[in-house]
Amino acid sequence: MSEEHYLELCENPVQFENASSVNNVFFDEANKQVFAVRSGGATGVVVKGPDDKSSVAFRMDDKGEVKCIKFSIGNKILAVQRTSKSVDLINFIPDYPHTEFTQECKTKNANVLGFCWTNWNEIVFITDQGIEFYQVFPDKRSLKLLKSQSINVNWYQYCPETSVILLSTTVQGNILQPFAFRNGTMSKMSKFEIELPVVPKPAKLSLSERDIAMATIYGQLFVMYLKHHSRTANSPGAEVVLYHLPREGACKKTHVLKLNTTGKFALNIVDNLVVVHHQSTQTSLIFDIKLKEPDCAVNTHQPVLPARSIHPYRIPLSGPAVVPSQPPPLCQLYSSSWSVFQPDIIISASEGYLWYLQVKLPPTVNLLQDKGKLMDFLLRRRDCKMVILSVCSQILEGGEKGSLPVVATVFDKLNQVYKEYLEAEQSYTVAMESGPSRGSAAQKRPVRTQAVIDQSDMYTHVLSSFTERKDVSHKFVIAVLMEYIRSLNQFQITVQHYLYELVIKTLVQHNLFYMLHQFLQYHVLSDSKPLACLLLSLESTYPPAHQLSLDMLKRLSTANDEIVEVLLSKQQVLGALRFIRSVGGHDNVSARKFLDAAQQTGDQMLFYTVFRSFQQRNQRLRGSPSFNPGEHCEEHVVHFKQLFGDQALMKPSTV
Repeated sequence: MSEEHYLELCENPVQFENASSVNNVFFDEANKQVFAVRSGGATGVVVKGPDDKSSVAFRMDDKGEVKCIKFSIGNKILAVQRTSKSVDLINFIPDYPHTEFTQECKTKNANVLGFCWTNWNEIVFITDQGIEFYQVFPDKRSLKLLKSQSINVNWYQYCPETSVILLSTTVQGNILQPFAFRNGTMSKMSKFEIELPVVPKPAKLSLSERDIAMATIYGQLFVMYLKHHSRTANSPGAEVVLYHLPREGACKKTHVLKLNTTGKFALNIVDNLVVVHHQSTQTSLIFDIKLKEPDCAVNTHQPVLPARSIHPYRIPLSGPAVVPSQPPPLCQLYSSSWSVFQPDIIISASEGYLWYLQVKLPPTVNLLQDKGKLMDFLLRRRDCKMVILSVCSQILEGGEKGSLPVVATVFDKLNQVYKEYLEAEQSYTVAMESGPSRGSAAQKRPVRTQAVIDQSDMYTHVLSSFTERKDVSHKFVIAVLMEYIRSLNQFQITVQHYLYELVIKTLVQHNLFYMLHQFLQYHVLSDSKPLACLLLSLESTYPPAHQLSLDMLKRLSTANDEIVEVLLSKQQVLGALRFIRSVGGHDNVSARKFLDAAQQTGDQMLFYTVFRSFQQRNQRLRGSPSFNPGEHCEEHVVHFKQLFGDQALMKPSTV
């Protein structure tokens, strides 16, 4: 069972002073920082972030209980809320005055619910009567109101990734009004209504802040609503309803995730997967909204995998009290002291840890039996390459019964992603060569994700070792290789010669020469110079391969030099001469190359014939049988004289 934990907490958590030793712990989602605040005399603050740069410790004057504390981006300005009427700010920019300055909210009788930094020097106050958008001038220690909006607010949420603030309005709280912030501007987005469960009258439900989360999934912003089980309705359990929130246009309900149980839940997003934690069973579910039912306005999703708990986590111990032989204690997973933040953060204030939640892909392989669906799932994950390649090997190891259609499906899914990448790369290259066109945005180079499994990946990690297996029939091996080549051809991807070589070697190994002949005759294996050379090397095993190779080289038409080289290397000097004459290249060919090859054979009559052939060529072209100095044939002339005497040399013909 342990190998089935497909979720885990990161190995190196952010450690901070736990809740027992400090007055308050705050988390800032924008900077991923934990603030441990200890008051008494002066207020001591220790800030821990994802790296050392974002970690800092400082002291402030104790001016009352801290309700909220956050740095602007880059730790430049600190904002602290201590009252419901104002926010204090402190410069952390070097060489700027370090003294506090205060900004009261502009709206009379309004209470500040909180604030969000949208830029290093732009801050939004959210009050129960609306929002106020300010620009901060740290050098002047002042703020300028850029824009404000009056609206009754129950609570708010902020998505730092998209700089969108979501306000809950109306008595029931289920009318949500989003605002987007970008480069000093604030824009009102389309408001929308969350459908609350039906309850018997006179009872009325209101939308709780705990049941709403905002997150980016596959590059799009969604509002996630945790819709609890309604006792009156015959629903089997709670569900997560996803509303797509575009920058412009109406917000629409697009996905429903069926949890099939009731109780307390928490949401994370990891690698574009919606993770739903269930406290009472101490398990988590994952959903992939791209694995959807087609032709359906609202996609209803079941969990991709069975519910499993997060992998057990041992708290690393340090200090003199540590006993080396004793294993570190296990962390209490799904604890009531856990706080979950978007997208992938879990904080245990009692233990003083901030973890990033991670997906482990290898355990998913055996939990998802449908290999086509498994491929769809894996291809969308970040670190998928080696897992996908291991799945391919696993499918091929599974034997032959009924697996070829599965193999075909998997190959097609891989090659579709491969083709999309090649096309994107090609269009980028064309755009770069043609230069920037007027009015069009600069094209970005396509990112090669791990989902791009190319031919060398398949050859190296899957196919080459598969062809060497002794427990699989050669017919199945050849069928798999041809299936991969078929899939590449279907997506119009040029097949690399080493794949054809693998096919040929497998056919030769099993003496399937008739099949090799057919594959070449019907051009199942595409012509290429490396392939022709491989065929030539098979001549001793399969004599017709020699002619098949020459035929292929002739069809390539650009390979005349290679054909000559191959024939000469096999000491077929006359064959090379005949070939070069047949393609009309005899007049331009190097005499020395042929004479060298003829001399190396040790066949005197062959040397005589070749030497005479080039003398006749010289006579025809230049009116003299002699070789020009530039042809460097002096040593061959000497050799000829030694063998046959001066009188055997051809004399210039006189007209």
